[in-house]
Amino acid sequence: MLFKARGKNYSRRALKKLGVTAEGCVIVSRTAKLGRGAVLYGPCIVSGESHICAGAHILPFSHIENSSVGPYAYLRGGAKVGRDCRVGDFVEIKNSALGDGSKAAHHAYIGDAVVGAQVNIGCGVVFANYDGKVKAKTKVGDGCFIGSNCNIVAPVTLGAGAYVAAGTTLTRDLQPLDFCIGREREKVKPQGAAGRYKNG
Repeated sequence: MLFKARGKNYSRRALKKLGVTAEGCVIVSRTAKLGRGAVLYGPCIVSGESHICAGAHILPFSHIENSSVGPYAYLRGGAKVGRDCRVGDFVEIKNSALGDGSKAAHHAYIGDAVVGAQVNIGCGVVFANYDGKVKAKTKVGDGCFIGSNCNIVAPVTLGAGAYVAAGTTLTRDLQPLDFCIGREREKVKPQGAAGRYKNG
């Protein structure tokens, strides 16, 4: 359950009543939404229309403003998240910028990337930034859509409004409004599974 209040800042007592744990120096705007079981470790600030999901842990030296961060999200060094973004559960962001209004709702790795505004990053998307020797960068233009279970193999650039279909491994640049689908049609062999797997 999420709680929202009006006014300036929550008191420590009010946070406790909402089921939110605050350790150290914590400032939370009453315009923020807080999920029961969230834990905030100070010093940190949660301001504006931020949305902290139930069970989320916000670590020291965080300043979250007008963002949505889910449980088990991991914002590593160099992570910059714009306004009105959604960083959902099990999303990891490293040395990357997420533009205003962009969303990575769950289970994604965004490493060494500059992501524009209003970009959708689907479930299971991996920015493959390391080839064993070099960490390469990815650039994603405004308004792009990256479907579920895509691998974005750096270095690549996606032009504004490009669309990457689910299940694609992208290894080359896309121009604005390009549509990319990089998967084969499945082949079904009737009774072809016979003898391939034995239970127990």
